Amino acid sequence: MLRRLVTPRWLGALLLAALFAVACYHLGWWQYDRHLAKVERNERLDEHYRAAPVPLAQVLAPAGLDPDDEWTRVTATGRYVAGPVFVRNRTREGQAGLEVLWLLRPAGGGPDVVVDRGWVGASDEGARVLPEVPPAPGGDVEVTGWVRRGEASRGRDMPQGQVASLNVAEAGAALGAAAVLPGYLLLEGEVLPDGTAPPRPLPLGTPDRSLGPHLAYGYQWWLTMSVGFVLVWFGIRRELRAEDPEKYPRTPKKTRIWDEEDA
Repeated sequence: MLRRLVTPRWLGALLLAALFAVACYHLGWWQYDRHLAKVERNERLDEHYRAAPVPLAQVLAPAGLDPDDEWTRVTATGRYVAGPVFVRNRTREGQAGLEVLWLLRPAGGGPDVVVDRGWVGASDEGARVLPEVPPAPGGDVEVTGWVRRGEASRGRDMPQGQVASLNVAEAGAALGAAAVLPGYLLLEGEVLPDGTAPPRPLPLGTPDRSLGPHLAYGYQWWLTMSVGFVLVWFGIRRELRAEDPEKYPRTPKKTRIWDEEDA
């Protein structure tokens, strides 16, 4: 068996088996890293989601948003100065729709912040027909919500008043802002000076906390590392048996009860 293994043919097969094992090893770690990322997301949610809100400027600054601060519950006072802009292809409870963005100018000055005020169902008249949404309040408003990092750009040209993803820079440009903070505010609630809450689009659901199948996939890739070597071993064994059946006799086939009955 070992002498046959060092022949050029089987050395090549052994090399392929080793390369396959290395690929499975790295794919397993890729899936495991994705699992760890979701575990860290859930830890942030446990720490921030229901915590007492802190001032927006304490978490989100022009320099950027610390990844550990995502989902921090914050509060800010200001005025809505532009909107709405719609984010296409967003689902809520399995229904297709759009998320509604407005631009909030903080009372204390500084760059504007993009606020995701909620979700609205898509129009039945086609993608270019935008649905009606409750307008943002016209005066001062105190908003409470969660700080989120923006999404990657999809590089699509969209009709006026729409964006393909919640990319903060693209949303700010669509809203006509000269500068926006490098993150957005997912709205929890709004309070007017008289203590009432203005009408708003439907709030988004609670964040997804599922870990997904990534851990199981990681273990599967790692267990698959040995498959190539096992196939090499079976291939050499089969080749040797074919060349010298007396030295490597086949295992006698067991006679099953139903085979005897058929005979």
